[in-house]
Amino acid sequence: MDTKAAISALNRFGLGARPGELAGLRDPRGWLNAQLARGPDGADAFSGLPSSLDYLRAEASLQRTRREFKRGNGGGRRHFLLAPARAAKAAVDANAAALKHALGPFRQDFRKDLMAEASARLRVATTTDTPFVERLVYFWSNHFAVSVDKNVARMLAAPMEREAIRPNVTGKFSDMLLAVETHPAMLLYLDNARSVGPDSPLGRRLRRRLALHGDMDEGKAGGLNENLGREAMELHTVGVNGGYTQADVTEFSRALTGWSLPFPRDFANGRKPPSAFVFRANAHEPGPRHVMGTSFAAGGFGQGKAILEFLAHHPAAARHLSLLLARHFVSDHPPPSLVDRMARSYLEHGTDLTAVYRTMIESPEAWSADARKFRTPQDFVIASLRAAQVDLDGKPQAALALMARLGEPLFDPRSPAGFTDDSADWIDPDALWKRVQAAEALAERVALPEARPLALARDILGPLLDPDTMQAIRRAESKRQAYATMFACPAFQWRV
Repeated sequence: MDTKAAISALNRFGLGARPGELAGLRDPRGWLNAQLARGPDGADAFSGLPSSLDYLRAEASLQRTRREFKRGNGGGRRHFLLAPARAAKAAVDANAAALKHALGPFRQDFRKDLMAEASARLRVATTTDTPFVERLVYFWSNHFAVSVDKNVARMLAAPMEREAIRPNVTGKFSDMLLAVETHPAMLLYLDNARSVGPDSPLGRRLRRRLALHGDMDEGKAGGLNENLGREAMELHTVGVNGGYTQADVTEFSRALTGWSLPFPRDFANGRKPPSAFVFRANAHEPGPRHVMGTSFAAGGFGQGKAILEFLAHHPAAARHLSLLLARHFVSDHPPPSLVDRMARSYLEHGTDLTAVYRTMIESPEAWSADARKFRTPQDFVIASLRAAQVDLDGKPQAALALMARLGEPLFDPRSPAGFTDDSADWIDPDALWKRVQAAEALAERVALPEARPLALARDILGPLLDPDTMQAIRRAESKRQAYATMFACPAFQWRV
């Protein structure tokens, strides 16, 4: 058995070894390829969670309750203005308290749903038999980052991973791209849900309304938003050096006008929109578009879809995406020969991702001695939970707190660029000290009462277990200290 290749398959391509996995892994490449044929895991874990449409409906109900409550206090503002100061303040305080009470059940449900989403994701991560595919899900989820620090997208980041990324992770990138860019999480996060073409029927109506009020500020008429168009090019497809211009961004953004989602009014009177994506033709900018030297005929939703398809098949996208994949799975500075080979496979197979993954797996550069990555906080926590066989029992709070303390809170990168994938960004004295503290906390959760720490370390790390770490584990004053030593040692921190 090639133990070095087996360790790389489990750690660098997977999510970390579970007890017994390293000893039983005879064909590392075959193991990875079999996972691609099987596809993503976790259907049972995610089956009971609300859909994006469910979350949008709940948000609409919350807003309706807020409006109805305020409407029920009609005339209140006039009363507050005319009442004595002390009485007015008391009335304002009472009104705020009553509104908070009315919205309490919604907020409790949202918090419960957030914990259920995180719990399901971590349960799959710690128990899956397809950790390579699961890592791919996380890679693409970070590539198409939606950050929950933006309140409008708070409940939709996890569903986007479930609904748009997971089903397409072993399919075509062009399909994943369309699923992501039409998902309400991305449309809200990048402000496209209310992007309006200046010369669309809605844009012209807005312009007339502004003119009636003597306001001819053209910036207000139409409300074209370029965030989604820019990030779809700069981050999601061809990359910042992909050869596009600002004019291309504007043209693409015009093609994306009308790409939206159900608004609260669409749920009124018990109505149920058929989809979490809505194309609003009256907000779409009419006319043909010209993007990166290619013309696209007028055609409503189909125009933006055609441009996405064009971008997905562009050679710059093949290069950009292959580089990011190789950087994540192989090293911070992957060999150009590997990236070139993956990019060719991407184009030759019509953006088929499984073909690209297989090319990477079969390339000798992916298994070289200098192929290594430092574990990000999420990697580190998940690998520890897998090694320790921790059952979170539906209570992910402690694991989530560890990820946040280490600098990688779940679905919260604070940027459309996602969390950094450069090892150097996760290695500094403060970060390493926090990992030692996290290792001590994780050591308390080891769910292997009959295990011996040194035997477990050999089982998980194999030949990577160095003499100094072995000696430290032997001299540990308790099992907890011994396990903490294993989690904190350099061999555990690196995905080699």
